[in-house]
Amino acid sequence: AVAVDHAKFRTCDKTAFCRRHRAAQQPGWQWLLAPGSASIDRSGLLTAQLHGGAHSVPLTLEVRGYETGVFRLRVTETKPLHGPRWEPDDILIDPLPASVKQLDTAAPGVPETLKEAVGTGSVLVYALDLKSPVQTPSVLALHLHPFRVELHVAGERVVELNPLGKFYFEHHRAKGSANDAPASVVPAEDVHKGKTVVDYGEDGLAVYSDGTKQERASEVSEADLASESNGLPEDEGMWEESFGSHRDSKPFGPASVGMDIRFVGTQHVYGLAEHTSPLNLPSTTGSGAKYKDPYRLWTLDVYDYELDSPMALYGGVPLLLAHAGNRTTGLLWFNPSETFVDISREAPSSSSWLGGTPTTGGSTTSFWMSESGVVDVMLLPGPSPLGIFAQYAALTGYTPLPPIFSLGYHQCRWNYNDEADVRYVHGQFEELDLPYDVLWLDIEHTNGKRYFTWDDFKFPEPEKMQQELAATGRKMVTIVDPHIKKDTGYHIYQEAHDKQLFIKTKDGAEFNGWCWPGDSAYLDFTSPQVREWWAERFSYDVYKGSTPTLYTWNDMNEPSVFNGPEVSMQKDALSLAGVEHREWHNLYGMYMQRATAEGLLRRNPEQDKRPFVLSRSFYAGSQRWGAIWTGDNACKWDHLVASIPMLLTLGLCGITFSGADVGGFLGKGGGYGDPDAELFTRWFEAGAYTPFFRGHAHHDSARR
Repeated sequence: AVAVDHAKFRTCDKTAFCRRHRAAQQPGWQWLLAPGSASIDRSGLLTAQLHGGAHSVPLTLEVRGYETGVFRLRVTETKPLHGPRWEPDDILIDPLPASVKQLDTAAPGVPETLKEAVGTGSVLVYALDLKSPVQTPSVLALHLHPFRVELHVAGERVVELNPLGKFYFEHHRAKGSANDAPASVVPAEDVHKGKTVVDYGEDGLAVYSDGTKQERASEVSEADLASESNGLPEDEGMWEESFGSHRDSKPFGPASVGMDIRFVGTQHVYGLAEHTSPLNLPSTTGSGAKYKDPYRLWTLDVYDYELDSPMALYGGVPLLLAHAGNRTTGLLWFNPSETFVDISREAPSSSSWLGGTPTTGGSTTSFWMSESGVVDVMLLPGPSPLGIFAQYAALTGYTPLPPIFSLGYHQCRWNYNDEADVRYVHGQFEELDLPYDVLWLDIEHTNGKRYFTWDDFKFPEPEKMQQELAATGRKMVTIVDPHIKKDTGYHIYQEAHDKQLFIKTKDGAEFNGWCWPGDSAYLDFTSPQVREWWAERFSYDVYKGSTPTLYTWNDMNEPSVFNGPEVSMQKDALSLAGVEHREWHNLYGMYMQRATAEGLLRRNPEQDKRPFVLSRSFYAGSQRWGAIWTGDNACKWDHLVASIPMLLTLGLCGITFSGADVGGFLGKGGGYGDPDAELFTRWFEAGAYTPFFRGHAHHDSARR
């Protein structure tokens, strides 16, 4: 059968923290904002204390503002057991700050519907002290008991936080403490049945020493999944969790966070790249739900991905936009750990569980569930689409002007065989007078999948080859992946090993996993030291055979680990700073693309040439570092159709320099055959209108 192997990837039912969040249909307790705890310091930062039930710990709420009109709310433990939770400090570009100021009942901007509550002290209302006042000012209302937040724009309530009372915060605790039940552990499964693994295929299935290949797991019905998950104890997976043959040790225990956030008066929401769903995201819960599983943000190498699905894919941007009539609002959930998002829609005139003014025109509620980290929400008031994009770009960065050649047509396949093949393909484009700007080389151009090298037999004169292309105005791109072949004779591996630049296992040893070169180590791109070292690898004296007209393709950077859980890395693996992989997984691809782009900039310091880097994995802010494509699509009409909302969603999430493989990557290798003339022609017509325009094909496909 030709389809994604669902058995390799977790759903909410197979993920302990997601099950716990979804099971909390009604809150176990109500959170309240402690009266008298709210204060604004000299910098304009608002802080307050949140309290829950007997099994909770005090939380600190912080509210800050920016000159763009954005409110930022952050919630974390007041006295964390293990110290402050990890948060990335080099992803966002903090715009100019704006002080938060409290409003009384007489102040302009206080909504009429809240004046009585403000007078009694049950609601606190705040605005931003902006140096350049915006045309449509917004105010933030904090309801004390139960705790709830409202964003009002131009006097109209547009966003609510915690309207259903599903705010969820698992504090760090000591294992076996009074508020911790003993965890049940599901034993890991030996999926290889004792056989010796010698290799892995691109589908992630093992190849054994006896010549046989691992069979795909049989599909599990939704009824079976529901039955299995319902039989698990409520606390299962809090301190240890297994999936297939892999066990996650969870040394810090449960630490998930979640919140329901409602967009008032709209049925249209967009964003949450990357998924294959329609542009207006379908509901996952409630009446009329199209999907049964939440949208998942956990960057993965999904071979032969399915369409119209909330499954995780190569990238993840936790941005959700809502549009209704003459207003657009949005939110950025800044948490790079594994995140699920449920979406439900309410009919007009519904009211929230915690009370409040009934909605008109319907509303859409999102429920965000993250495995760890803190609650960090940026509310983008808009109210126009242009305003939203400006507010978001001020937080995550703008797309730099790309080199002009990169906006032309790129010709690629896995793989062009040698220098003679490159000259032949180039010559055919010239002879047929077909315009193209860039020729690409995939993994086979290297010496045994050792990146920054060339196969001396197939590509003995790489500089001359590039110069011949450059003489006609063409550029070349070579692939450089994050997995580094474990070979002491390979200078990249040996130097990184000696400098201790690789990710570690939970026990502190060098993490090794299987990818294209075989046994490989993975650089820790979360480390500035590693990114600095990586950037230096692109200098001409290190990357022998490279020239100023050679650019870079970063693939497999989710990161992809063929023999790892979900074709990725164990969550309890450690960065050089000792931070678990679960905390920063979704940032890995962006960090790698960033380091590569910085390397291409540095190799020509006197010329200041714009870099070009294509990445498969991405996060919020990836637009600052290069282009993105939609991964391993198939040469089918429905994949051409699906590429349009996928690319539009990427654009709405700030990643405008994007494209899909023209013609479809998976042909015969994916069991689909080759595109016929009609499909091929129409795909080129569509691709010509996308910012990144590349034809690409699997090695089993016919030449295109």
